[in-house]
Amino acid sequence: MTQQRTMSLVAFMQAGSTSVYAGSWRHPATEHGYLDASYYAKIGRQLEEGCFDLMFFDDRLAMPGIYGGSVADAVRYGARPVKLDLSVVLGVLAQATSRIGLGATYSTTYHAPFHVARTFATLDHLSAGRAAWNVVTSVNDSEAQNFGVQSHLGHDERYDRADEFLEVVAGLWDSWEDGAVLHDRASGHYADPALVHELGHVGRYFSARGPLTVPRTPQGRPVVIQAGSSGRGREFASRWAELIFTGDPGIEVARSHYRDQKDRIADAGRDPASVRICPMAYAVVGETEAHAAEREAMFLEEMVHPMASLTLLSELMNYDFSRHSLDDPITDDLIASASGIRGLVENLREHIGGDTVRVRDLAAHRATLLQGPRFVGTGTQVADQMAEWFTSDACDGFVLAATHLPGAFEDVVRMVVPELQRRGLFRTRYEGSTLRDHLGLNRPASARAVAAAS
Repeated sequence: MTQQRTMSLVAFMQAGSTSVYAGSWRHPATEHGYLDASYYAKIGRQLEEGCFDLMFFDDRLAMPGIYGGSVADAVRYGARPVKLDLSVVLGVLAQATSRIGLGATYSTTYHAPFHVARTFATLDHLSAGRAAWNVVTSVNDSEAQNFGVQSHLGHDERYDRADEFLEVVAGLWDSWEDGAVLHDRASGHYADPALVHELGHVGRYFSARGPLTVPRTPQGRPVVIQAGSSGRGREFASRWAELIFTGDPGIEVARSHYRDQKDRIADAGRDPASVRICPMAYAVVGETEAHAAEREAMFLEEMVHPMASLTLLSELMNYDFSRHSLDDPITDDLIASASGIRGLVENLREHIGGDTVRVRDLAAHRATLLQGPRFVGTGTQVADQMAEWFTSDACDGFVLAATHLPGAFEDVVRMVVPELQRRGLFRTRYEGSTLRDHLGLNRPASARAVAAAS
């Protein structure tokens, strides 16, 4: 009998004052414990109770400061001004949980390959095989100004640099082979030097001698997450990603993206079934349909201040929207000036219909519940909507964003997960101990071991 395919569930986290939904800090049930280790531990245990595959943390390396050339509005309106160091937060979670995967965003622009390789290899050991790295290629003036970077590479060149970055990181992760550590007290031999290798990488962008100072990890390599949606981003994901995080607004767009990405993975010589594709989604769950609709209206209309929306939009696009009013249309000239805006405008047309997209539409998309699909209703109704996407080849699961914390995830774990489990669409318990086990991914062999065997 063929085993029924089951979906992945990933919790989209922020280590700061809001969830990805910028108005979450104003919700009456939000707990403002984000500066306390116990807050993250509580959410981690809650998600683990719901058998989530992974909790992963988004990150930016600056306070939003593009809008009006100042951070004042980000601070005043709570537009994600707080971002904690993720290595420390994940260290807390590695101790507070025992099964759920732990992922973090690290930039290929502002970190060195050796640093990233060591950070995630360490996390993989200390969490017993639950680490994941979300790869991003940053392009934001606020971040640049915190790291002394005066100019950014072009879009395609950023991905060329990221390709080499991944080659170095993967090489460092493989610099210790399995079985290298001996702990032979009698001979005095700690490890076998024949199984520990210098990398000797000298490339266009990076050089790294190696070996890594961390032995080969429980997963072989931490899981790689990537979210690029451009053509070049999709090619990068086809080569490297094991979990692809998308932002498709509707089911037809998602189906097309899913087919395209799976075809690209096959063309890259990899098994498409070995890569999970998961769109970001919100779940607004109520005890009744009317209760859920009332909650949705509050999130859409009341919680996000327009200035927070514009502040976050400016950060995303690396473009100062203070020169525009909310009712200004998005013109071709504006599209040419703002980074990454074209795909977002096309996605918004799918949401709102018609050809005219205005600044307020973009701002609402960034800061409210319009960034991905929104599943609204009772637990059964939300499960119905998620099942439709999953069973019609629009996705392999979902990256669920929280409208408020910890309540939004509590609602999903209490009302939606049991319904998915009843239908056989989601696990009832963890079958393995590592993140690769949860995602159905094989533990990769060391590249050196593969080369030696061939």
